[in-house]
Amino acid sequence: MKFALRSPFSSTTIRLAGALAIAATVATSPVPSMAQDANPEARLRKMEAEIRALQRNVFPGGDGRFFEPQISNDGSATQPANRTTSSTTAVTDILARLDAMELQLQRLTSVTEENSNAVSQIQSRLALLEASPAAGAGLAGTIEPEQPSVTDSNLSAMTGGESSQGGQEEATTATAGPSAERLAAVQEITKPQTDDAADDEYSYGFRLWNAGFFPEARQQLSSFIESYPSHWRATYGRNLLGRAFLDDGMPEEAARWFLRNYQADRTAPRAADSLLFLSESMIAMEDTRRACIALAEFGETYPALASGRLMDRYEANRRKVTCES
Repeated sequence: MKFALRSPFSSTTIRLAGALAIAATVATSPVPSMAQDANPEARLRKMEAEIRALQRNVFPGGDGRFFEPQISNDGSATQPANRTTSSTTAVTDILARLDAMELQLQRLTSVTEENSNAVSQIQSRLALLEASPAAGAGLAGTIEPEQPSVTDSNLSAMTGGESSQGGQEEATTATAGPSAERLAAVQEITKPQTDDAADDEYSYGFRLWNAGFFPEARQQLSSFIESYPSHWRATYGRNLLGRAFLDDGMPEEAARWFLRNYQADRTAPRAADSLLFLSESMIAMEDTRRACIALAEFGETYPALASGRLMDRYEANRRKVTCES
């Protein structure tokens, strides 16, 4: 007799156990990557945040060309403090150019102030030279010399002396008249005859001065200057007229003409000569202070001539006086 063995578990129980075993196996097995990232949007946001953090390390300063600022319109995030921009923008280029322009403007202003100060010093020196030495305050304010009358000029020419002599001496000289020897000597000096009448007048005055006839030369040169004040020889005539006074022992009158010629045109061919002879006139008048002023002005205004054509006379005049440094 055969007995049938029955299992203590029902078929339903067996199926349930099998399902649980399969579920356990699946739970312990590796899970695919797609299953791990159930939310792709969250993963994308995480990667963007990591990229922004990397950008801030590589490009500090919050430059908008590489990433957006951390401060949003709603103020949900904050921008790191104390960051500086290392890149050069158009604004920084403009600021740099403005700084350079301001520096150049400062330099130009400084040079202008120095030039103004130098001009002011020159004007002060000229003001001292223009004062009258006879009154104890420099040369006369007006540099125009007194024009002698016809009688005075003729008297000066005939006697070879000054027309401002005492009354008794003037009367005696006028009565005596020029000597025959002097008249003959003056007549031997011929007057040039060229196409330039003005130059002929000056040349004749120069010949009289060169021969030592200073009064006659003064009369001739004065006539030339009065008749041709704009001629190119005018600067030569004024300077030579001053020398005709200085060489004849009349430094005060000479100083007036030298100063007049220097101030008429400081770039003229004989302006420098007149300034140097002005210092020589001051030395003859024993006015050391104004002589030093004229010498200093000459050395500063005409350095090339002070070391060239007029060097010997300039150095000789400097040795005659002791000027403060």
